[in-house]
Amino acid sequence: MSPLDADGELCRKAAGGDRQAMSALASAYRGPLYRFARRLVQDDALAEDVLQETFLTALRKVGGWRGEGTCRGWLFSIARTEALMAKRRRAGEPDVSAEEQEEELPALGLAAGWGAAMDPEALAAKVEEQALLERALAALGPTEREIIALRDLEGLSGEDTAQALGLSVAAMKSRLHRARLALVAAVKRGGHDGR
Repeated sequence: MSPLDADGELCRKAAGGDRQAMSALASAYRGPLYRFARRLVQDDALAEDVLQETFLTALRKVGGWRGEGTCRGWLFSIARTEALMAKRRRAGEPDVSAEEQEEELPALGLAAGWGAAMDPEALAAKVEEQALLERALAALGPTEREIIALRDLEGLSGEDTAQALGLSVAAMKSRLHRARLALVAAVKRGGHDGR
C-alpha cells in the first residue's frame, strides 16, 4: 500500500470516529504542515497556532471527508485556510489580493533572466544557500509563497496542490510557473523584494 493510500485509509478510519487514526495523521503531517504554515505566515508562534487550528478543524470536519481528492491535499487545504485567516486576524497587516500581487509575465521573465547569458553553476550555488532561499521566499507575495511551498518544498503532486489551493490543475500550473519565475527573480536580487 502506498503512503497516499495509507493516508486515505487513515482519513476513512478517522471519519468513522477512530481517534488513533486521527492521531496517526497528526503525527505524519505535523512537520510538513508546520513548514507550510511557517512559510505562509512567516512567524514561528503563529505557525504553531495555525498547525493547532488545522488539526482541530480536521478533527471537527473529518466525519464529512468523503474521499474526494487525497487526504493529504485536504489537510493542506485546511492549513492554507487557517493560515489565511490567521494573517487576516493579525493586526495592522493588509489583506492583499492575488491580483494586486501579480506582475506582468514578461516583466517577471526579464527579472528571472530570460534571454540573458547565465552561469548555471553560479546560480545553483546561490540557490543552495538556505538563507538566500528563505529571503527569496519571504520576498514573494503570499500567493506565490504558498504554491512554491506546496509543490516544490513539500512535494505535493500537481493534483494535490490544486486541491489544496482550490484551483483547477491548469490554473495551478499557470500560477506555479509565475511563482517560480518570481522566485528566480528574487534569488537573482539576492533575496530582497525589489519589485
